[in-house]
Amino acid sequence: MDSEWPFQNATSPGTVVSMTLSPTARSTPRRLRERARHDRAELYTLLDSVLVCHLGLLLDNSPVVLPTGFGRDGDTLYLHGSRGATSLLAAARQAPICVTATRLDGVVYARSAFHHSLNYASAVIHGTARAVTDMEEVRHGLKTLVEHLAPGSWEHSRAPSRKELAATTVLALSLAEASVKVRTGPPADDAADVAAARAWAGVLPLSTHWATPLPCPQLPANTPVPPHIAHRSPFPRHGDISGLSEPS
Repeated sequence: MDSEWPFQNATSPGTVVSMTLSPTARSTPRRLRERARHDRAELYTLLDSVLVCHLGLLLDNSPVVLPTGFGRDGDTLYLHGSRGATSLLAAARQAPICVTATRLDGVVYARSAFHHSLNYASAVIHGTARAVTDMEEVRHGLKTLVEHLAPGSWEHSRAPSRKELAATTVLALSLAEASVKVRTGPPADDAADVAAARAWAGVLPLSTHWATPLPCPQLPANTPVPPHIAHRSPFPRHGDISGLSEPS
């Protein structure tokens, strides 16, 4: 970790480092900088609107990127997995890691193949994770993760047993060093292609919604679906971080 990084100790749960995203060298977008967002609230909105992130790190000098669930408490991202998972063991030893999250909002159809694009919001988080060893925080981290993936389930389901807790690794990653990029709006075609009017152009929006719950076959007959599942709220959408249209 670069010794000039100013947020290296910001790993305590709930810590809010700054409402402005960090301007470190590796967290500053170099291409299409007009898509960068600088308000930390936009990072929170994005993370709260997706269920899967990707954990990237080096294992035996080879890059590995793994999809994983997560939970956020303030400026702390909690990750978890099996105690024996090689990736988590490496991250727990404070190997540099990178976590990314992406939400796809639509496909941008342009008049030229070159200008086809995607409307999206993405975040890149750099840092070193902290292995959570305090059992109170372990439970808090797992609750944070469960409540992000399946709100209402921590109280509805059985709590983790000592054996299950012992088999689980929980990592805490500060959100201090992060960047966010967003693309919205129509295609950015060349004037000549617009004048030629050769092809349809626009955006095919993509949205995510919950379908009808499917009960486990082992449930007793006529077991009602609990309200926190039957009436689960839709994900926060891109309204808070839509911004203006940018070039493709």
